[in-house]
Amino acid sequence: MRAAQLIQPRTALQVTDLPDPECPPDGVVLDVLACGICRSDWHLWGGHEPDVPLPQIPGHEYCGVVCEVGREVSQWRVGDRVIAPFILACGTCPDCRAGHQTVCATQIIPGFTAPGAFAQRLAVARADANLTSLPEGMDPALAAALGCRVTTAWHALTGRAALRPGEWLAIWGVGGIGLAAALIGKALGARVVVADVVQEKLDHARELGIDAAVNAAGADPVGEIREITKGGADLAVEALGFEVTTINAMKSLRKLGRMVQVGMPAGDHVNMTLPWDAVYSGQLAIYGTRGMPSWRYPSLLSLIEGGALDLTPMIARRVSLSDASAELAAFDGPTPPGVAVITDFTR
Repeated sequence: MRAAQLIQPRTALQVTDLPDPECPPDGVVLDVLACGICRSDWHLWGGHEPDVPLPQIPGHEYCGVVCEVGREVSQWRVGDRVIAPFILACGTCPDCRAGHQTVCATQIIPGFTAPGAFAQRLAVARADANLTSLPEGMDPALAAALGCRVTTAWHALTGRAALRPGEWLAIWGVGGIGLAAALIGKALGARVVVADVVQEKLDHARELGIDAAVNAAGADPVGEIREITKGGADLAVEALGFEVTTINAMKSLRKLGRMVQVGMPAGDHVNMTLPWDAVYSGQLAIYGTRGMPSWRYPSLLSLIEGGALDLTPMIARRVSLSDASAELAAFDGPTPPGVAVITDFTR
């Protein structure tokens, strides 16, 4: 199979021929249809994940067609079109049985703890506990984005911070997760304001019906959001994993507001100096979130299939394996609107 491997941090991925993956007894092998290129992949590429052994095939946002089935799998057959969350939980531990698969102690993460989907074929363990059928007619490029950015945003807003219709939602960072959160927030009946330093992203969000946009490079973006929302947002989403945006998200809340940390802190941002006086005096609630349990797919897919949530504007670029290195390097600076998805695995 053709695959793109990371050999050393901050170097071009090596596109090469590798052996097809072996099928796990409890899993399947997929012919990969599409795989998103995510900021989390950039963390691996940038050397922010020292525990991941190299070489490694990145890629954790994927969909595909089942081409081989393990002997212990009961729910899936060759030819099924499927998607999965990026956290492959065991399905049997106490946390999984309680519905909290995202904290499974033995989780597998393609692209990090196992070979990922920047490849023509992907082995997916624990298939019965994690796979979901791909809706008929859904664009594979869009389905791939559901594996991380959309599902993470969905779980953050509905499973963790409980966004309610009519509330003001402030999103700091309008990359893939931020844009997904904005579109989901609107579909759930919230009023949404987004902040970013890239005006093109803000203009794109406004064109998609987002209520307000603030250029965070301005003198007082927090003050602008507090003015727009008449006192502060009810819920803020930090979608980049940076200290400055986390601080701004906290300070943009009204009293008794909630903040959910969606962006992954890594590298220099693992430890942050934050305004805990704002948490104390504002009596704020802060949530962490990471991924989505597979059992929550039906509610998200129902919203999409019913026409209430159109995520197609998220897909900006369809690229090949050989383009992935440039897309990863682009995360070093401000990126253009939308997300890039690998759809050509032959070159």
